[in-house]
Amino acid sequence: MILVIQRVKSAFVKVEDKLVSSIGKGLLVLAAIEEGDSKNEIEWCAEKVGSLRIFPDAEGKMNLSIKDCSGEVLAVSQFTLVGELNKGTRPSFSKAARPEKAKELFDYFVSQMIDRGLEVKTGIFQAMMEVGLVNDGPVTIILKKQKKDG
Repeated sequence: MILVIQRVKSAFVKVEDKLVSSIGKGLLVLAAIEEGDSKNEIEWCAEKVGSLRIFPDAEGKMNLSIKDCSGEVLAVSQFTLVGELNKGTRPSFSKAARPEKAKELFDYFVSQMIDRGLEVKTGIFQAMMEVGLVNDGPVTIILKKQKKDG
């Protein structure tokens, strides 16, 4: 699983010029499910999102989690994060999970964040989305959970 996590002042998703979801202060999480990902990787990533300390405390230091500052999460499935450019200039997406498996695991990721007490909104799986954000900082973290062998 690959996540791009951005601390935002606000973010939204539109599909066909219609607002689907929006959040205020929180995290925009772009998520890609890779072939071979399992619930183990998903649970680990959901825990990291909920406990990642990237919000400023009273002294301006990144010491607070999204839970500490009552922020929201906007989770958006984005298989293109798996794209590889080892050859040529057109990305290969061969390591992306098949859509039906990716949807199952993305939905599980969302449910795991909710189970951990986060307020989560989403885009629409496999839709052509317009994603907008006001990045706060900017603070952007790339998180990749390696699959366990066996």
